[in-house]
Amino acid sequence: MNQDIQFLKELQQELKTQDIDGQAAPRFWTVGDYEWVEAREENAERYSVYLPYVAESYVLDDYLKEIKEDCELSREALTELNQDDFDDSIEWIQKYIDEEAELIPERKIHIIQPDTMFLTKAEAKRHITLNKHHYTSEAHTYAMTAWRAPKVERLLTILETFDWDSIKDTQYTL
Repeated sequence: MNQDIQFLKELQQELKTQDIDGQAAPRFWTVGDYEWVEAREENAERYSVYLPYVAESYVLDDYLKEIKEDCELSREALTELNQDDFDDSIEWIQKYIDEEAELIPERKIHIIQPDTMFLTKAEAKRHITLNKHHYTSEAHTYAMTAWRAPKVERLLTILETFDWDSIKDTQYTL
């Protein structure tokens, strides 16, 4: 039981001294990240091309670059390709790659990764480092407030203020 009390004492110290990232108490950390979602044309930050024959989407600029570098199409076909005009690009893809290809306007949004909740910022950082293969390179800790959660607030207050030295190991005999 001494190990449990020592853990609680160390956790208490960490909770009291960690950065709060501008969040009110009670606070916890999650993983924030970014993802690309379909958007209206006027809000597009990039375009992807959807190719039904392979049921895949590709970032348009990357796809066109790959075609120019690796494509075994005729010189004439490659000369026709104009990467600066989206309409010409999709027409070219429909002509030479997939006649049903379509452009998808996208924008980047901030998301909170599901199934992530940490009591300390350091633990959230370790999680991101150890699980970076699940996230983008922009993944980061994201502080949140457990708003109107009285039990969470009470628990964190106890963890931060309780005098753990006042507990004797004999109190935990079952």
